[in-house]
Amino acid sequence: MSEPPVSSCRSAAVKRLGVLGWPVAHSLSPLIQNAALKDAGIAASWRYQLLPVPPELFSQTVPALARAGFRGVNVTIPHKPAALALADAASVSAAGSAAANALLVGPDGALHAENTDAPALIAALEARVELRGASVVVLGAGGTARTAVWALTQAGASEVSVWNRTPAHARELAEAFGARVLASVPSRGEILINCTAAGLDGGDQLAALGLSGAALADWRVVVDYVYRPGGTPLASAAAAARLPCVDGLELLIRQGALSFELFTGADAGRALAAMRAALAISSAA
Repeated sequence: MSEPPVSSCRSAAVKRLGVLGWPVAHSLSPLIQNAALKDAGIAASWRYQLLPVPPELFSQTVPALARAGFRGVNVTIPHKPAALALADAASVSAAGSAAANALLVGPDGALHAENTDAPALIAALEARVELRGASVVVLGAGGTARTAVWALTQAGASEVSVWNRTPAHARELAEAFGARVLASVPSRGEILINCTAAGLDGGDQLAALGLSGAALADWRVVVDYVYRPGGTPLASAAAAARLPCVDGLELLIRQGALSFELFTGADAGRALAAMRAALAISSAA
């Protein structure tokens, strides 16, 4: 049996944080989280790192986190539902959405599941559009999509519809939260949210989602959870259509700042500013 990719050797002087995912090499979480640690003046005693963990090792790795000195981890594709299943306790947002994007690790190994994706999405959208009574189309049916559908229904959206390339997955998600199932992606609507991985590894993102750049003009707001250097085709098409767009980087730093506060107790607002600055410097380099 393979060993979990987390060392059990730890330094008492360093509190460890990280992001669990597969793949995860593209993640900018270490960049923004370490910037926030430095800004808070605690970088000497805290460290944030990538934790590439394949699905078959996830259930072995998570119980070993406390022994390796971890105080908390973010969780990304494809582990969010599995993280919740392994937790000893869960917040309202994690339990309600059936997905966890953060785990707080107690000294005794106890795991508390959190979901900072939900409040991050709602805050980003409410800065651009009225959610109460809105109609929303969610693309995808994984952990991120589950969180989006739950958060939107809690925020008062009047109708949430789900599309997925595998219709059975869309039906399962829709039934769990009282959403509608779509056979295809509509050409117009109010709020369009991409929760799939389309565009993460290049390729024709719009075609993979059944969209065209011209049709985006008939939406009010676009959200793309994917982020890539230079932006995704979906985000670029939204910009060309002069639509408000919440991109993956905005969602990353919003949920990251909330996670940072949970992990360290430091202020999320200040962390958010430090994370924005780090991304700006990285983009300009």
